[in-house]
Amino acid sequence: MSTAIAHTHRPVIGISVGDLNSIGTEIIIKTFADNRMLELCTPVIFASNKTINFYRKLLNENNFNYQSIKDFSRLNPKQVSVFNCWEEEVQITPGILNEIGGKYAARSLAVAIECLKDKQIEGLVTAPIHKKNIQSADFNFTGHTPYLQNAFQSKDVLMFMTADNMRVGLLTEHVPVAEIAKFVTKENILSKLMLMKESLVKDFGIDKPRIAVLGLNPHAGDEGLIGDEEIKHITPAIKQAKHNNILAFGPYSADAFFAREMHRKFDGVLAMYHDQGLIPFKSLAQGEGVNYTAGLPIVRTSPDHGTAFDIAGKNTADEASFRQAVFTAIDIIAKRKTYAENTQNPLKKTEIASERGAV
Repeated sequence: MSTAIAHTHRPVIGISVGDLNSIGTEIIIKTFADNRMLELCTPVIFASNKTINFYRKLLNENNFNYQSIKDFSRLNPKQVSVFNCWEEEVQITPGILNEIGGKYAARSLAVAIECLKDKQIEGLVTAPIHKKNIQSADFNFTGHTPYLQNAFQSKDVLMFMTADNMRVGLLTEHVPVAEIAKFVTKENILSKLMLMKESLVKDFGIDKPRIAVLGLNPHAGDEGLIGDEEIKHITPAIKQAKHNNILAFGPYSADAFFAREMHRKFDGVLAMYHDQGLIPFKSLAQGEGVNYTAGLPIVRTSPDHGTAFDIAGKNTADEASFRQAVFTAIDIIAKRKTYAENTQNPLKKTEIASERGAV
């Protein structure tokens, strides 16, 4: 795992399979059964041949073909590759929640992250995990986002949901409702706003992003009548953000914000907690939303849905969100490269421009 990839115009995208008994492998196979995907990226699925063959047979998907690799020296940009993370026989039982599904979800993810760190892949798309059965000594986190933050030692990260021109970030992620308020602090809000601004600029190509901030309480607190978090923490954070050159506005009452389509006036929206942001987002995204982790040195996306054990193995899972997650990863990789090119050696670029003007 030490040989870095030779970058081509098609980025090498790693795919972790998620829970083996969920719809993860199914939507991966459905996505890459369309050979046109190979015109956009070189996919590497972190699993085992036996896992892929099990689901390919179950789906009767004859258009999905792949090559098996154990290192990246045989990577073929014109073919799907399966990086074998395990050789042992694994009992796959679609729709059944058990320890096996979580164990191999964690292994797939861990190997993919090592390859990211070794720069063998340029981005990662993660299929859904079950947050309970993946728990172990090596995975003691509430989901992908904090796990990746720890793996890459990032100071802070932002769970950033994207769909077309709608982008919703979360101040708190998988936090019990009873504990949300204690995380609503000026410092936390400022940190998330900074991450959102940086991501909108570097990852989405928006020069001067406008960000809306939602209130925590009904009616954004009604001037302190219904809670005082807006007065004590949220409004001061917004004022400080403006001093920090962040175009932040609010706090807005969450109940009317999306209903009145106010999100269309902004490049990003910061919600205070999980359901406040994700209920309207998923309703409006209509199955094509993407979960992006901002603040990491690498690009990671995921579909905006869960493991869906109730339909696993029935060949009814819709791959639209997963496919869009692949598209989003490809787009962000390209945007980051463009940003890096446009911002490196500004003095040298000015000199070149002056020389050209003098000719």
